[in-house]
Amino acid sequence: MTLTQKEAQTQIERLRQEIEMHNRHYYLESRPVISDFEFDKLMHRLIELEKKFPDLATSDSPTQRVGGAPLSAFKQVKHRIPMLSLDNTYSSEELRDFDQRVHKFLGRDNVEYFVEEKIDGVSLSLIYENGLLIRGLTRGDGRTGDDVTENVKTIRSIPLRLNARKASYPGKLPKLLEIRAEAFIPHKSFDAINEEKERRGEELFANPRNACAGTLKQLNPKIVAARKLDALIHGLAFMEGNPRAIQSQKEAFEFFQALEFKTILHFKLCKNIEKVEEFIEAFRDKRATLDYDTDGMVVKVNSFRDQKALGGTSKSPRWAIAYKYPAERAETILEDIRIQVGRTGVLTPVAILKPVQLSGTTVSRASLHNQDEIERLDVRIGDYVRIEKSGEIIPKVIEVVTTKRIKNLSKFHYPKNCPVCGGKATKLGAEVAVRCISPTCPAQLKGKIRHFAQRDAMDIEGLGQVWIDTFVEKGWLKDVADIYGLDSKKVEGLERMGKKSTENLFRGIEESKRRSLERIIYGLGILDVGEHAAHLLAQKFGDLRELAKARREDLERIREIGPVTAASLYEFFHETETKKLMEKLVRAGVRFDFVEKIKLATPFSGKTVVITGTLEKFERTKAEAMIRSLGGHPSGSVSKKTDFLVCGQEAGSKLNKAKELGIKILDEKAFVKMLEESGVEV
Repeated sequence: MTLTQKEAQTQIERLRQEIEMHNRHYYLESRPVISDFEFDKLMHRLIELEKKFPDLATSDSPTQRVGGAPLSAFKQVKHRIPMLSLDNTYSSEELRDFDQRVHKFLGRDNVEYFVEEKIDGVSLSLIYENGLLIRGLTRGDGRTGDDVTENVKTIRSIPLRLNARKASYPGKLPKLLEIRAEAFIPHKSFDAINEEKERRGEELFANPRNACAGTLKQLNPKIVAARKLDALIHGLAFMEGNPRAIQSQKEAFEFFQALEFKTILHFKLCKNIEKVEEFIEAFRDKRATLDYDTDGMVVKVNSFRDQKALGGTSKSPRWAIAYKYPAERAETILEDIRIQVGRTGVLTPVAILKPVQLSGTTVSRASLHNQDEIERLDVRIGDYVRIEKSGEIIPKVIEVVTTKRIKNLSKFHYPKNCPVCGGKATKLGAEVAVRCISPTCPAQLKGKIRHFAQRDAMDIEGLGQVWIDTFVEKGWLKDVADIYGLDSKKVEGLERMGKKSTENLFRGIEESKRRSLERIIYGLGILDVGEHAAHLLAQKFGDLRELAKARREDLERIREIGPVTAASLYEFFHETETKKLMEKLVRAGVRFDFVEKIKLATPFSGKTVVITGTLEKFERTKAEAMIRSLGGHPSGSVSKKTDFLVCGQEAGSKLNKAKELGIKILDEKAFVKMLEESGVEV
């Protein structure tokens, strides 16, 4: 079916929004909700559409981005050499296409490749001055990273000082050396970390990569040291005062090893693409035997001169590519289907499997998504099923092996009642999800409390899933307000809690009473109200009590809220239980009126601002936050309602549309000047 221009634009905009959301989950929050393979499929579809409709391609598309902006908990430092991401390939054909592009660009056939295992961890840039480690940076957005030097220093495999006497190269150490590494947590350390978190009643890490990312963002280096991170060196970014000209990736590895850096463990210099494929295939089975996670192989043109000639795009180098192994599959028996209930009442089916080895781990559970997926697969308890695991997300059932089906297996009937509370379960409107509609369901209560206490909401340190479950089951928590009425003596008396953990928990509870209004609104878990909507509502009303009094039509008139969200808000605040909850929170001392102030008398006040292209000084999310703090309204599309268009490098179709509509256009210099005149430190 051929897409029209309008249909393509709709698909492109939807894909961009979805990809940016997953970028945030992955790069900023370290909480991916889809697999790498599924993310890459979204990206490939967007690339395909932009190629077919080039006039719809823009410089601010996710296809031009490296990743998410760095978190602000640490000092942010600009990379001397950008830390670009790699394009991915999943087949021999795509790998050979890469080889052909390299040959064509260089104008010759004899190209050597250096092939390395791809560690599934966190990228670091390590900077040494006269042999001393002076800085460790995360990738961040590729141009600017977080300074995590103190945490990096706790990684024992990273030398704090280089010793020239150990080097096989003559002369002094380089005056300045910048290298690339991948930090990770070995499986044994990861298991120990999760065992300790479980003992303390805290939420467990989903996988080693998330654990590593979360650990490097810890403000307390002692915690980092206790988690025993490791790191492997894989790249030379910059060297000043080179004791000997290093002309290839192979020579760079020899240099690293001479200085006793711990390099990538599995690598090979290959004379041609056929040898590359042989090495990739040989490593396939070895992955499962390692004590750390890998997610493919990296293929690099060996010669630095050739790398320089090939160059790269704003997103990735042309001289390297990542080969991702196809999603691994296994066959096993479906022993049961269990239904889980989330905070919004959604009933989610989970496949309980006969344990099977997959990607080096034992798998006993897999996703079945929803009722429609169960019916599509016609999956039945007792069936042989094939499961697939892409990345480190929970495996999913992809098909039933019908040829092995035992006769007379019963069809699975989705429950009409909640398996937790027995309340009625039904589909609301055109929703795919089946929901429990009982207001007293304990499973929903646990989910609501977890959401309220999470980092992006009230950020209650120490109140993890295990303790929430315990407190609810003991009858101590019947709503989120009961958190503030917990008895410290009872809590301390629980097995595995103790005095110190109790003190930490109650300190976190007390601190949460002073969270901003937008965090409270988001934490209440109102249907259709995300973090952005919570910010808009906090700025509009300034007090939760004022928001609760708002009429439906008043809510609908708020920019970017709309009738669906307005209806959810109105219904939520007019429920008797919500009114009682607010009264309890007030009595507990929770503030309803702390709003992060925005300046009103600025050139941006009440103005709609669109940003296009790449800004050199800061990431778009940071620029939008500044606009918001000055009373402006960032938007993603140009229309007659747009007041300013801020243009970075490689501005796309938005610039042309703004010119047609007569919208005021600001280059980055003019934009920065307006920010500074408004009192913002840039």
